[in-house]
Amino acid sequence: MNRLTTARHVSLLLVVLALVGCREAAATATPARSTAAPSLSAANTMPTESASATTTPSTTPAAPATGTATPPPMTPSPPPSATASPPPTATATPDPNTWMTVEGLRKRAYGREGAIERVETIETIDAFTRSLIRYPSDGLMIGGFMNVPTGEGPFPVIIVNHGYMPPDRYQTLTYTTKYADALARAGYLVLHPNFRNHVGSDHGPNSFRVGYAMDVLNLIELAKKLPEAQPDAIGLWGHSMGGGISLRVLTVTDQVRAAVVYSSMSADEADNYRAIMRWSGGAAGRDGSLPAPPDDADLYARVSPINALAFITAPIAIHHGEQDDQVPFEWSVRLRAALEAAGKPVEFYAYPHQGHNFSGAGYDLLMERTIAFFDTYLKGTPPPK
Repeated sequence: MNRLTTARHVSLLLVVLALVGCREAAATATPARSTAAPSLSAANTMPTESASATTTPSTTPAAPATGTATPPPMTPSPPPSATASPPPTATATPDPNTWMTVEGLRKRAYGREGAIERVETIETIDAFTRSLIRYPSDGLMIGGFMNVPTGEGPFPVIIVNHGYMPPDRYQTLTYTTKYADALARAGYLVLHPNFRNHVGSDHGPNSFRVGYAMDVLNLIELAKKLPEAQPDAIGLWGHSMGGGISLRVLTVTDQVRAAVVYSSMSADEADNYRAIMRWSGGAAGRDGSLPAPPDDADLYARVSPINALAFITAPIAIHHGEQDDQVPFEWSVRLRAALEAAGKPVEFYAYPHQGHNFSGAGYDLLMERTIAFFDTYLKGTPPPK
């Protein structure tokens, strides 16, 4: 064998030995970590909080791999904690109009705090003494005047509710002073409030003139505390707007024994809205009294005294001039019919030749009938037949 052949054999032998060494090394080497995404098999789940730091390998042989990974068994969710907050429940949105409805007014309390304060004596005559007053009404202070008859009381009380005048032109001793004075001369303690938003009074809400009614409702209760007042003999007298205020008050309280309404606004607020629109030339609500037109039928039904006459407990006397060119005479005719249908005691007087404010013989007859009516129900002295 020559040298060339021998060298080839040696080289071949070295190659064979190298291949054998590589194969043995591959058999004993640690497999490399795979970079593939982990399987969803149970072997890849995280240990629970109760597992020890060193995990003992399972002696159960692993299931053979298949083409679709077997998901781990479902673990039931833990029951909700006893302190977990319940889901929120729906709550009704408060009705912002409730305060002005007859129902809302009937749920309120009146005159619980404060008293009628005599600010100043402004006039003393043989028949009575007149004083400026003020009193609390739902967080406001309301001004006005009071006539106390001369002599020994206690006296029955009449609250005189004035008609509409522009609040910026109103004065305490306004046109209704003559009616208050006539009643005081007849032996009645008279309270004449300047409603909220008028001179001497604070400003406050007054939608549908409900604020004015609240001022009267508070005054009724406070009047009972006056030492000169007979607390179980309280009457209301109201002209025009004041008549409408009186009607609302009568549907709320049973503390009034008798009421007179004279040339009164309607007990139906839809009537009043249309009339005020006409009087104001379409610029209604200058005193903040009309928050919405009568298209809102539900609201108008809930705020109108005509729909709550069943709550009235006092007898009512209605006086209206047939020539009234401001407040329709027919409104009082309809009110009379509605009161009679509700079984309420009512007296009705029509004055053929009188307008919105009575004068002359019409005024004299109005006051004669008014005093006789109050004498019957507040003094218990019916007029002679």
